[in-house]
Amino acid sequence: MNRIVPEPLAKLPWRVLLLVVAIGCFGQVVLYSAAGGSLKPWALSQGVRFFVLLAGAIGLSYIPERTWKAAALPAYTLIVLSLIAVEILGKVSGGSQRWLDLGFIRLQPSEFMKPAIVLAVAKFYDMLPPGETRRFGGVWPAALLIAVPAAIVMKQPDLGTALMICAGGATVMFLAGVPLRLFVGGAIGAAVAIPLAINFALHDYQRNRILIFLDPESDPLGTGYHISQSKIAIGSGGMWGKGFLQGTQSHLDYLPEGHTDFVFATMAEEWGLVGGCLLILAFLLVIRWGIEVGQRAQTRFGRLTAAGLSTTIFFYVAINLMMVMGLAPVVGIPLPLVSFGSSAQMTVLLCLGVLMSIDRQNRKTVGW
Repeated sequence: MNRIVPEPLAKLPWRVLLLVVAIGCFGQVVLYSAAGGSLKPWALSQGVRFFVLLAGAIGLSYIPERTWKAAALPAYTLIVLSLIAVEILGKVSGGSQRWLDLGFIRLQPSEFMKPAIVLAVAKFYDMLPPGETRRFGGVWPAALLIAVPAAIVMKQPDLGTALMICAGGATVMFLAGVPLRLFVGGAIGAAVAIPLAINFALHDYQRNRILIFLDPESDPLGTGYHISQSKIAIGSGGMWGKGFLQGTQSHLDYLPEGHTDFVFATMAEEWGLVGGCLLILAFLLVIRWGIEVGQRAQTRFGRLTAAGLSTTIFFYVAINLMMVMGLAPVVGIPLPLVSFGSSAQMTVLLCLGVLMSIDRQNRKTVGW
């Protein structure tokens, strides 16, 4: 194989890359259908971004693991400063202030924080002696690293991204060896605080989304319209779906955001339960590969980073699927590589690039 393909390319994890390409291309097919059988305005631009970002992810795979470790805390600091800049100079869109408009590009710093929090917390525990992990000094700095960006993002407001930041950071803390009793205590505290947060901390639209989740039929033509139509679209697809370009909920505009947050419902209506299960299986295979990269890693930083980035991808997929099926409140988390938009696509491919970098390091260490 190496005689035909240059060695640097031959050592790439091609099975995973081809799986990611399959997911991305299938996403473009779904967006093509969502536009009524047209490459514009979604499928073409999504495809161009996907392959550009995928090439970038492959480029990131050549960065040594030690570089990611050295850059973890500086990158985290830079992104926190960018989040503060969003509060001061950010562009308001859709009632939220989440973007920095640099003229030639609009950046959403909170997206970069999803992988950055994993790198930062992994770097902290890599520096910490293993015996200190279970002590107070091994908990509060990591908790502070997570709480600062999560609080800023909540103020934007962006509940979904704040939850992703907390989930990614907490996963690394758990895998690093922080006592389980602290997570149990935190879960109990969160459960107690939820009613207070719903009434006093959340914005009206966020509060309404939670209330609709608890009672979906209370406002079926208002706040609950999205989730009601999503369930109808998924259910109407049946086992095999209605067929490509034959979906009625999305094509007749009954399904809002059928190309972004609720793209899975658009897909399930046309491709059915079988198509949905195959897509979920593809994501699970990518996530399993990421976890295996962490298991093979020779350093604590590599193990924690690979596991944290893999679970970040998992949370993306799981939260979106639960959201469109009515199993979780609508928090604005897209389905990566399938939903239209560059933010989630960029984040997941950035995670993939770092995972491939750690995998490359593993192969060098064991002499593969």
